Amino acid sequence: MNLRERLDHARTTGDFDPLLEAIPYARFLGFTVMRDGSDLIGKMSYADHLVGNAKVQALHGGTLGALLELTAVCKLLSVGDSVAVPKTVNITVEYLRAGRMTDTFARATVTRHGRRVANVRVLAYQDDPSKPVAAANAHFLLSPPP
Repeated sequence: MNLRERLDHARTTGDFDPLLEAIPYARFLGFTVMRDGSDLIGKMSYADHLVGNAKVQALHGGTLGALLELTAVCKLLSVGDSVAVPKTVNITVEYLRAGRMTDTFARATVTRHGRRVANVRVLAYQDDPSKPVAAANAHFLLSPPP
């Protein structure tokens, strides 16, 4: 299955697994996408190699940033008609509290979706969505359909 077929499959079925299997970093992170009604939630399953500071038992900040970015990309793929994976223009990550050694989830909100550019706000949380461990604002370049 090529990338275009994987994108089409993800859009039509809501199953992002074939697309994520093609991304080695997503596999390394244990990243999956779950549906919550019409919305989607990114999940990074806990694994020992994701720990950044064992003394305080905290996840590595880079893994949290990757979770935020991957969730934003999947959100854009689910709502848009782009023919390619959105390209990150910039992303600003805010680390709000230490991410404990447990599964982490993220929810993205598209704040602007134009023909060529999209802006997304993402919050990462563990047990309680009202207590995020990290947040991000990201801007993406979109490839419009031909």
